[in-house]
Amino acid sequence: MHILVVDDKLPIREKLCCLLSKSGYSFECASNGLDALEKAQKQQFNLYVIDHLMPVMNGIKLVKNLKTKDETSNIPIIFMSTQDITILENIEELMQVECIITKPIDEELFYKKINQLLIEKSIAQSL
Repeated sequence: MHILVVDDKLPIREKLCCLLSKSGYSFECASNGLDALEKAQKQQFNLYVIDHLMPVMNGIKLVKNLKTKDETSNIPIIFMSTQDITILENIEELMQVECIITKPIDEELFYKKINQLLIEKSIAQSL
């Protein structure tokens, strides 16, 4: 499983990539939405982990771009934010993301959501 991690903060990218590496996932990192969009157009990912507030292109714009392209529209997204989760839940359906988690990242919840989304995607592809 190949995952794209998108966050403008290097310590957060490093932490998430360390967690993914421990679980045996392969991953790429991007420091902003534009960088992530370019990577998503060049290679296949099974999951996107996207930060909300970033320079150049924020997470919401990135999600909208990914969801409008045929080759990336069905890839599950974990959306991360430091914002109040109750506010974000109201836009979850609008954004078409599968999961919203808050920072700082709860490692157990992070693993649980990744495994859940990847299993759901595998089942959907096998049907």
